[in-house]
Amino acid sequence: MTLTPAPARTRPGTVGVTTPRPDGVPKVRGDFAYSSDLHAEGMLWGATVRSAHPYARIVSVDVSEALRLDGVRCVLTHRDIPGKNRYGLETRDQPVLAHDIVRYAGEPIAVVAAEHPDIARRAADAVIVRYEMLEALTDPEHALAGEGPRLHERGNLVAHRRIRKGEAHPVAEVVVRGTYEVGRQDQAFLGPESCLALPGEDGGIDLHCSTQWLHIDRDQLSDVLGLPAERVRLTLSGVGGAFGGREDLSVQAHACLLALRTRRPVKMVYDREESFAGHVHRHPARMEYEHGATREGRLVYVRARILLDGGAYASTSQAVAANAGCFAAGPYEVPNVHIDSYAVYTNNPPCGAMRGFGAVQSCFGYESQMDKLAAVLGLDPVELRLRNAVGTGSTMATGQRIEGPAPVAELLRRVRVMELPPPPDLSADDVLQLPGGAANATGGESVRRGVGYGVSVKNICKSLGYDDYGTARVRLSVDDGQPVAEIHTAAAEVGQGLITVQAQIARTELGVDRVVVLPADTAVGNAGTSSASRQTWVSGGAVKDACAAVRERLLIMAARKLDEPAQALAVANGAVTSRRSGVHVDVAELLAHDEIEETRVFRHRPTHPLDPETGQGDGHVAFAFAAHRAVVDVDTELGLVRVVEIACAEDVGKAINPAAVEGQMQGGIAQGLGLALMEEIQVVDGRIQNPSFTDYLIPTLMDMPTVRLDILEIPRDDSPYGLTGVGEPSLLSCPAAVVAAIRDACGVDLARIPVRPEAIVGC
Repeated sequence: MTLTPAPARTRPGTVGVTTPRPDGVPKVRGDFAYSSDLHAEGMLWGATVRSAHPYARIVSVDVSEALRLDGVRCVLTHRDIPGKNRYGLETRDQPVLAHDIVRYAGEPIAVVAAEHPDIARRAADAVIVRYEMLEALTDPEHALAGEGPRLHERGNLVAHRRIRKGEAHPVAEVVVRGTYEVGRQDQAFLGPESCLALPGEDGGIDLHCSTQWLHIDRDQLSDVLGLPAERVRLTLSGVGGAFGGREDLSVQAHACLLALRTRRPVKMVYDREESFAGHVHRHPARMEYEHGATREGRLVYVRARILLDGGAYASTSQAVAANAGCFAAGPYEVPNVHIDSYAVYTNNPPCGAMRGFGAVQSCFGYESQMDKLAAVLGLDPVELRLRNAVGTGSTMATGQRIEGPAPVAELLRRVRVMELPPPPDLSADDVLQLPGGAANATGGESVRRGVGYGVSVKNICKSLGYDDYGTARVRLSVDDGQPVAEIHTAAAEVGQGLITVQAQIARTELGVDRVVVLPADTAVGNAGTSSASRQTWVSGGAVKDACAAVRERLLIMAARKLDEPAQALAVANGAVTSRRSGVHVDVAELLAHDEIEETRVFRHRPTHPLDPETGQGDGHVAFAFAAHRAVVDVDTELGLVRVVEIACAEDVGKAINPAAVEGQMQGGIAQGLGLALMEEIQVVDGRIQNPSFTDYLIPTLMDMPTVRLDILEIPRDDSPYGLTGVGEPSLLSCPAAVVAAIRDACGVDLARIPVRPEAIVGC
């Protein structure tokens, strides 16, 4: 113990300070170990036999030729599943291996284990499946109308969410109507599905995989494998992106089945084509809107019918339909709302979670309507939005009062006043300034500039009564004479920077420099999913609370040592200091022969299910808002678009890691631009036509425009450090703003995304 005051110094790596990510440099260099890099001595390779048809009855499965191949160790079908042949996030309606009916092209029927991946693939090709062809149901309108085959016992309706607010039949002076469509977008993560399953000595299984939610995987696998949950042990491996596409099971159950049967480690890795078949996609949507307003531009009512194609199985379609409906009126004051949001089964590829989760689709609809209404009223599109923007205390379409910050008007004003980029210099030699770049053959004679705006709203964290929580274990000890904090959660780092955030929280709360974030696994309590922009709030809250509990015990120890009251002490810079006398003791001295460990569970305030008939209720924890301005150049002769600049203003509450927040916003804008202009899975008669990054286009560096960000930090009073989730808002209204800019340039009514060249040629 010393009586000299502890020196104050700046604390790098704490909350609110830009902090380098430990995985950043290895990923840039190509040194980072992803799940596809896993290896175990003596491991086998797995491969999947998939249906070639969108809807058929399985007559027989002949595995004899596959088993004759040298190096093949087993071939499994549904008969070899020891537990339940069903899985699913909301409804257990999807077979691990199809047994009588295949409901989409690419559905798994059998799995193979072999000594080499090429042998495994040849064996999968050698499995002979005989089918009785059935007429596929691929039109969601037919599914909703009850036409075509009944794909599941409960029928083809997955969900119907009603939102009813105010008068049933309001009348308005001005009415605009529109029908809008959103295509099927892929998450397009660069790391394909992969895992390594190792049979345990206790008859259980150890699975190393890339996923978004370890515990929900474990619970489903436990049922499939017929094992108690404690014998199904999962560890998170390096995840090469997720965006919702890793919430559902993919390779996990198949690899575990093969490993348990062969008693050898089994590795599975999808190639890109199989990845397109192996995970869910964003729901395609068809939306019919009607907006009524006064001649002064005040909204009177919004009516909407939203139809989502859920594909062959439910996945998260119920929740996506709820989100699409809840936010179908947008971030606007609307006294009268009549919304019906549907999700249906079809024989198209399954759809589920993707960044934005239903709010992206409805945002394109309501923002297109706001532009149409502004044109009819002769108002500036931003002015119309400002006249109707919600704020703190406003009531949403579900009747819920907004209690936290809702700076919609401020966000719009901020993007509007940003300086516009200079007009294109068509006399310059730089062809990259032209839409299409070097491929532009017109010389720019038909290039027109346009500017468009969009604003959006979405919920943060789980909603509608879900018990949403996170668990964290924190240990403070001494290693090599220095205090070190260890953090253990099951929260999945999927590229969002969560590991860095957890370490920042520990440094802030415990005043130590050295922090170790242990690998996420199921040996610690549930952390929930890395989706819904929730992990920093929920798992970060659990880490903060566990650190506070550790700090409390540390201060009690220091109080005895310093003969000072614990409430007069503070911990910082690796020491506990008295605010009263200035005396301090190093943490390393206090814990020289001891350690402190605490586990805490964090829950946000409870939410409640909405009324099934009216959709009214307190269903959401919090709302996040963002505004976009897009500037585009359009070559009307070629139908080509160059996005010149996108500006985005977003309220994040508190930027825990400012550089990471900017990265999240940049990434959301990139995915929004892709949905607006190029990204769509082409499905014809239930079959994917473009399962490769040659034919499914995503934005490259050459496609990305200048991005201008304005980050507001208006703290909440109900979240750790006042933060608001940042993972999704920057995407939501980006497509709407880009399309609005194209409309402004061309003067044509564009009602579908992604916008195709033929829609704007000759405008």
